[in-house]
Amino acid sequence: MKIRRNYILEIIRNGGNEIMADLQNCPKCNSEYTYEDRSLFVCPECANEWTLELETENIEEKKIIKDANGNVLNNGDSVTLIKELKVKGSPTALKKGTKVKNIRLIDGDHNIDCKIDGFGAMELKSEFVKKI
Repeated sequence: MKIRRNYILEIIRNGGNEIMADLQNCPKCNSEYTYEDRSLFVCPECANEWTLELETENIEEKKIIKDANGNVLNNGDSVTLIKELKVKGSPTALKKGTKVKNIRLIDGDHNIDCKIDGFGAMELKSEFVKKI
């Protein structure tokens, strides 16, 4: 890492406190001794590096997934099918009322990942299930 001499002189002229006050504490160890290196923030105590974009991603709200009745779904919930669903590549369909345990929420068009007895791993749309 190259440190420019002019940059060090600016910190000394400003007393060091004005420039350091704009920097945020380390998200890993909460150290106040952080510095900026190009587009990264660096903590000299724990060697953690992060970007400002990383922190804005954590602030963004998670997408809320709801079932057919408007109930909020969470990872690990159990649901039932409200409609008979045809399965590609299978001669039989998933029957209405089939119970699905321990769902996992994912991003995408089909936002439920699960394992159904007799069919195996499958992705479902939340609009075809209701929470038990």
